[in-house]
Amino acid sequence: MPVETIAPTIVTLAVFAVLLGVLKVMKQRGVGFTPRVFTALGLGIALGVGIQLALGRGSETATSTLDWIAVVGQGYIALLKMLVMPLIFVAIVGAFTRTKITERIGRISAVVLAVLLGTVAVAALTGWAAAAFTGLAGASFTADTAPDPSAATALQSSQQQVENLTLPQEILSFIPTNVFADLAGSRPTSTIAVVIFSAIVGVAYLRLRDRDSAQAAFFQQLIDSLYGIVMRIVTMVVGLAPYGVLALIAHVMATSDYTAILDLGKFVAVSYAAIAFMFLVHAIVLLANRTNPLRYFKKAFPVLSFAFVARSSAGALPLNIETQENAFGVDEAAANLSASFGMSIGQNGCAGIYPAMLATIIAPTVGIDVFSPAFVAGVVAVVAISSFGVAGVGGGATFASLIVLGTMGLPIEIVGILASVEPLIDMGRTALNVSDSMVAGITASNASGTLDRIVFNDPAARVTGEGHEKL
Repeated sequence: MPVETIAPTIVTLAVFAVLLGVLKVMKQRGVGFTPRVFTALGLGIALGVGIQLALGRGSETATSTLDWIAVVGQGYIALLKMLVMPLIFVAIVGAFTRTKITERIGRISAVVLAVLLGTVAVAALTGWAAAAFTGLAGASFTADTAPDPSAATALQSSQQQVENLTLPQEILSFIPTNVFADLAGSRPTSTIAVVIFSAIVGVAYLRLRDRDSAQAAFFQQLIDSLYGIVMRIVTMVVGLAPYGVLALIAHVMATSDYTAILDLGKFVAVSYAAIAFMFLVHAIVLLANRTNPLRYFKKAFPVLSFAFVARSSAGALPLNIETQENAFGVDEAAANLSASFGMSIGQNGCAGIYPAMLATIIAPTVGIDVFSPAFVAGVVAVVAISSFGVAGVGGGATFASLIVLGTMGLPIEIVGILASVEPLIDMGRTALNVSDSMVAGITASNASGTLDRIVFNDPAARVTGEGHEKL
């Protein structure tokens, strides 16, 4: 590190340490989890803007400083990634071991998948309409804006993982061939592969239970113990969320190109309008289940706000399950299956709206009529199929977009062009993804006749996130 960068770096890191201390003091004084996360969001914005103004975007000093701040932010993300596969495995298998009536598992799974795939198809149609009817289709920024160099490099790396991958090959990649490699997240579709493997283990348990109750009881006890241990680890990691959010938001604000954000402001605004419309679709689904949407959103606010600021469906998974069970009265099996499936199947934001909008924006540049019924049907179908597997991993929206654009023969450069505003949109997308899985859980529980409406309608039955921070 050059001598001239040492002093500014030390001063900035000292400020960062003070802000971490502020969050720690807030916790010691009993400030709630959600207020502390939003405080971290505000402090991160201020710190990031300050770093860019004082040190300069992309300067050697700023880069060196952000490398140290990333120890906290990326360390938090690494811990979340560490938990994803074990959590999915124990949650799905646990849903099978805790269900007394075998037939309910099949019904719950079918309803959850139907809601996830149905809403992602609607999300794709929403993304198409949002781009087509607001003048974004063929927008000038697709030709006038150059991709961010770092984004272009990352895009090239991501493209190599899905290059020349046809839809049949993608479907085949869902099947786990080496479960240990998939547990390590070695490929883009590892998450859905672990989901499939976990479901196979669950089905095997149900068959074993019919033949050898003693062995089945031992396995159930083992899974219950693993579930308890994994959830305790999750509790510890999620408790670090305010510190991780502070570091992550500071990094985003310090590295953002504000000029590009202003230039692409219409895309951001239209994206959030599409996200808001999909929340309205969720409300309609809730009404169809004879549940109050306003009560749902009020109770879901803690987990949705956490997903928004943390930009992590994985980090929100335990709060997702707990909210479904304790605030909405969803039975344990439906809560675990919907939350786990929702991480890798049919994510409305990352795998629905975003790739559909990108396909619609870029299509006119290669002479495609975006109002053609064939194009609209193609977008919806390809997005729905591509929503399997890639949405639950880091960079899920990028992978989904690459697959959709590649399958439809469209240029992929737009993914790099929009990289500067992608983090801003990702916050809303992540909250929408989490909401979709919870709506699927409520629908499945209602369809199986196990939804506890007394709990759902009880204003006092809420989850605040406070139980996820006792370190």
